Amino acid sequence: MRENYTLTRLFLDMELAEGRSADLSKEQAHYLANVLRRAEGSELRVFNGKAGEWRAVVTDISRKSATLEVKTQLRAPKACPDIWLCFAPVKKHRNAFILEKATELGVAVLQPVITARTQHGKLRLDKMRGQIIEAAEQTERLDLPILQETTNLEKMIAEWPQDRILLFADEGGDAAPALPVLNDISAPAALLVGPEGGFTDKERGLLREQSFVKPVSLGPRILRADTAALSLLTLWQATQGDWR
Repeated sequence: MRENYTLTRLFLDMELAEGRSADLSKEQAHYLANVLRRAEGSELRVFNGKAGEWRAVVTDISRKSATLEVKTQLRAPKACPDIWLCFAPVKKHRNAFILEKATELGVAVLQPVITARTQHGKLRLDKMRGQIIEAAEQTERLDLPILQETTNLEKMIAEWPQDRILLFADEGGDAAPALPVLNDISAPAALLVGPEGGFTDKERGLLREQSFVKPVSLGPRILRADTAALSLLTLWQATQGDWR
């Protein structure tokens, strides 16, 4: 199947099946016609996050519209590991970095969380979803992370599923190193990182009171929020995920 990896890859928000016709969005049609210079008869790969990956052929194309015909399945559906990333929103371009890299690293659920020191809580979930789709298109991923509605820390803790461990990057200085903690986990897990400025003492106290929470340290240096998110996710993938 390696020869197919050179084909352009697009996400289609529709059911996929052999012989199915698909009208692309204006943005996708522009990308194919004006950026990639594709013509009728060009082949590409499509996926919808649920039905694996399919080969498709351009049957009609202009500067503003394009139609595809779905042909054959190239890869069967495959989900990424069950790991959640809960993160306090940061600046726009750093949020985009978190979304892109977390999608590349195989996160299953993305949960924006408002904390006391969150400075950038107004989010456009539609734009964030577009960034997730673009990252999935480029990284051969067959599913999409679920992007949850924004919540606040207290509400998230109150509604947390008790059978899922929550590891939070604690900058307090007395948490156990992340790697040995991750090596010992045998339950579903989620990761939590705070905003610029970190968690308040009150928030750290609330988190540490919960039986399902495990504070972990990411080393002697204070990491940026986006660096902490990707570092913790990388460690989880290496110890518990599909990198093993």
